[in-house]
Amino acid sequence: MVESTEIGSVPGYLAKPDGVGPWPALVVIQEWWGLTDHIKSVADRFGSAGYFSFAPDLYHGELAPLGDAEKATVLVQKYAPTGLADLQKVFDALKDHPDCSGKVGSVGFCFGGRMSLALGINRPLDAVCTFYGGGMQQLFDQLGSLKSPVLGLFGDNDKSIPVGTIEEFDKLLAKIGIEHEVIVYPNSGHAFFRDNDPTSYRPEAAKDAWQRVTKFLAKNLN
Repeated sequence: MVESTEIGSVPGYLAKPDGVGPWPALVVIQEWWGLTDHIKSVADRFGSAGYFSFAPDLYHGELAPLGDAEKATVLVQKYAPTGLADLQKVFDALKDHPDCSGKVGSVGFCFGGRMSLALGINRPLDAVCTFYGGGMQQLFDQLGSLKSPVLGLFGDNDKSIPVGTIEEFDKLLAKIGIEHEVIVYPNSGHAFFRDNDPTSYRPEAAKDAWQRVTKFLAKNLN
């Protein structure tokens, strides 16, 4: 069952598994375009995989058209300052939700990849996944507060992530003793998982990433 709703007073899109809960919960965090149909479809996939999946609308109804980087930049600047607070409200509400087993993870894409890490730094998530987290280097000095296992999924041709950033991320997680896996897909750029955009979508990388993230979540949330 899927529906538009609020969790923790934050609007968003909820995808429930079939049957009767409780289930492990997953916060599915949008790209910088906003809560698009693509992100809703990703929440649906996680719901079908057995997770009580909520995609918060961090832009509160606003969207940037795919490819309109100028509009997306405006929205990020407008809503990023409140985005983490919204995610923390969602986490707190999910932990107490009757349909949640008590386990909560997060997965984010692009801007949401960075916000997934930020949520893990500020709340005791049971699993944190970041898909090509743009700007994640802004959080590197805070990674010591992270206690969750981490899965990082990146493309080797991602021009939005500076050269060496992924390697530095991997080394920092190892240094602070976080259980983690960092995967870099060859011949893949930013948004290789976005299946509604043929310019960026890489089917083989996306298929492998889905297998890895579902295995990661099963290990840490189920």
